[in-house]
Amino acid sequence: MAITDSDIAGVLDAYLERHPHEARQLAEPLRLLAEGGGFASRRTFPMHVTAGALLVRDGTEVLLIEHLAYGITLQPGGHLEPTDTTLVGAAMRELSEETGIDPEQIVPVSTHPAYIEFGQVPARPAKDEPEHYHLDIGYAFAAAGAEVGRIQESEVTGAAWYPLDVAERLVGPRIARAVTTSAGSR
Repeated sequence: MAITDSDIAGVLDAYLERHPHEARQLAEPLRLLAEGGGFASRRTFPMHVTAGALLVRDGTEVLLIEHLAYGITLQPGGHLEPTDTTLVGAAMRELSEETGIDPEQIVPVSTHPAYIEFGQVPARPAKDEPEHYHLDIGYAFAAAGAEVGRIQESEVTGAAWYPLDVAERLVGPRIARAVTTSAGSR
């Protein structure tokens, strides 16, 4: 069954139980979710959900991509598909699609998100998308010795492993949360 607004709200509520200090920054998506609106669809505005993936290799590196449309370095991830049945599954799918890493080499380290971020996305007239917001729900994954395969050239221009400190400078504190989540799962 496809991901529902109720599924999304449940994940967000459970996340806020673990991270109550983030309630203020996630107040608007909570309000929107309470109104309902099919937030798993990328055609839902002013907000829809995306799934992100932070893959930690051997506890020392994180895989990041060069995003084609935005021209920045960030974690793999993207829009939900109607065939996605879980948010963690959507994150794994996006990770594998964008980086070519064999999903058999990837292990989710928790069923709980490592981070949830609410951010504004610029309009993309070519895709008939107005300025809107993404509620990015990101999961931590672990891999031992995984290598980048064939990247999804329609969405990314590159994928590479970054030392943890460099990745955190590029992407922000969600890196530390992924590493902590990965270490705590062992």
